[in-house]
Amino acid sequence: MKIVVSGTKSLFEELVEGTKGSSVRTIYVETADEFLNHADADAYFDLGFENSTGRKKLLSTVLPKLVFINAVSYSLTETNDSFVRINGWTTFLKRSIIEASADNIVQNKAEQVLASLNKKIDWVPDIPGFISARVISMIVNEAYFALEEGVSTKAEIDIAMKLGTNYPYGPFEWSERVGLKNIYELLTALSKTNSHYKPASSLTKEAT
Repeated sequence: MKIVVSGTKSLFEELVEGTKGSSVRTIYVETADEFLNHADADAYFDLGFENSTGRKKLLSTVLPKLVFINAVSYSLTETNDSFVRINGWTTFLKRSIIEASADNIVQNKAEQVLASLNKKIDWVPDIPGFISARVISMIVNEAYFALEEGVSTKAEIDIAMKLGTNYPYGPFEWSERVGLKNIYELLTALSKTNSHYKPASSLTKEAT
């Protein structure tokens, strides 16, 4: 199986970690435009996906091959029903189980592709944030509210959450790894239908 992946090199390495010695052939390219140079690929991963008309049109040219997009904040109805949405935020691709959404027609094929990368798919509803990203974004947001109220410092809040809840990262550390702009983008998308997700003012200021 041949899989072509675009995006940052670090995300590519997270995705293919643990595939050494397997029969899958993974090729890294810097931009999605280079997908067109690999028409014989079985699947494409756009880990740097942008929800623009031009990008969606480009990715549509390689259909009906499987197209996986790192689209945490956008549903398939906002992108393309033929794509497979995955949670490709930094640190999440290292997991053995990847959250994803897709039409039932392509789910079996998508599972085969992820299996070749030694990963399984947890199919979740096609809504912004999936499950993990939505929860973590709210944890980060609450940490910013606590910071605004003078509860403690960023460093102390991170330490408290790691020691008290056994999180691998504190909320501010997580926001740095994932990217605060990604957190802000998701919270903004979610807040359109639920005001509980409205980004904290200090988070908004740092992200914009």
